[in-house]
Amino acid sequence: MRLLLLTHYYAPEFGAPQRRWSALVQRFIAAGHRVTVAAPVPHYPSGRPTPTQRRMHRVGGVEAGRHGETILRTAFLPHRADIASRTADHLIAAADALRRLRHRYSRPGTRPDVIIATAPAIPTLMVGRTLASLWGVPLVVEMRDAWPDLVTHVGPVGALSPEAAHTVHTSALRRALSWAVALAKGEVHEQVTGWQSGARAVVTTTGRFADVLRERGVGVVRVVRNGTDLSLVRPQRDHLPGDHPELRCLYLGNMGRSQGLDTVVRAAAALHEQGVEVQVRMVGHGVEAAALAALAYELGAPVEVIPRIPHREVGNQYAWADTVIVSLRDWAPFAWTVPSKLYEMLATGRHITALLDGEAADVVREAGAGDVLPPEDVEALTALWRGLAADRSRAGVRASGRDWVAVHADDDVLARRYLEILHRVAGA
Repeated sequence: MRLLLLTHYYAPEFGAPQRRWSALVQRFIAAGHRVTVAAPVPHYPSGRPTPTQRRMHRVGGVEAGRHGETILRTAFLPHRADIASRTADHLIAAADALRRLRHRYSRPGTRPDVIIATAPAIPTLMVGRTLASLWGVPLVVEMRDAWPDLVTHVGPVGALSPEAAHTVHTSALRRALSWAVALAKGEVHEQVTGWQSGARAVVTTTGRFADVLRERGVGVVRVVRNGTDLSLVRPQRDHLPGDHPELRCLYLGNMGRSQGLDTVVRAAAALHEQGVEVQVRMVGHGVEAAALAALAYELGAPVEVIPRIPHREVGNQYAWADTVIVSLRDWAPFAWTVPSKLYEMLATGRHITALLDGEAADVVREAGAGDVLPPEDVEALTALWRGLAADRSRAGVRASGRDWVAVHADDDVLARRYLEILHRVAGA
């Protein structure tokens, strides 16, 4: 098949959607399919390309990807963390992708057999719907997360930064701000559901969100989880008795409003006051990172906040830890969400401290991979870690998590499942 992937996030950027699609594309091409990817010049997570990225990638450039895919680089808007400038970036990239792809595939014989448009960059879905209609090509819409539902819970906080306010006269930012407000009010649901219903199939990463979309009237909904490559994740070993006196608790990933990581800091501070030896290490980036470091300092909590590290160094962090943390706030859409990092954690075999509800909590329980606590519950977390510190065997490595991934979330399994969906769509 000739496949066209529309995405706002792609390698060499590193993040959950980039990792997912790099793994899938690698396997699609190994199975004999041809893949073209339309994605902006790399500029995640800072909102601007690094000097190296700026030299190596240009708007309108056509590149050979590391797996043999063809990558068409589209325009982008340098942005900050606020919703308005990020949405404007999505709109500009989508508009440029539409223009360039119409030109690239102007001859009918060159067009793809299937178009895949992946959110959470919602304008990408508009491009997919437009091109599918224009060319008479089937569309697959992928909803990686519960978008736009999550924006309703995040709200319009930070909708427009002071820096962006000076440039809001531009049409892209004006439109983006209206989109951000509409998303926060939940007014875009019906439109997005319409785009999903117009697709030949909708792919989600969780069963519960698939059920939500079916309830909204979306017809064909399939589930392809996020996952991990077991061959690249080293299974961990138990620490030797007496190796270190403190309980080591590790968080890896985004530090945003969605994670509710102040719970972790407050629990560590409480244990420290009680004389329990504990050390928390938070590694990553996000809008809350500085506030978490400040809170730890204010409370005297044994917490260190470390900037994002290269993925090749992640294994050393897992080796350091006794338990790894996955946390989401107590927001309704998170009952339909499974953090992508969870699958890698399962594959390591490390004990998981899961501040989760819904499907993600079910995964941890099914895998027998750790302890599940109510989200944002400081007292429950304090009690759990007090118990783990007293009896370190409760945080022992277990093979059950890795076994669960092998059956349900290994990249090879997921790619085969995705290709089955694409074959059915292309042949319908």
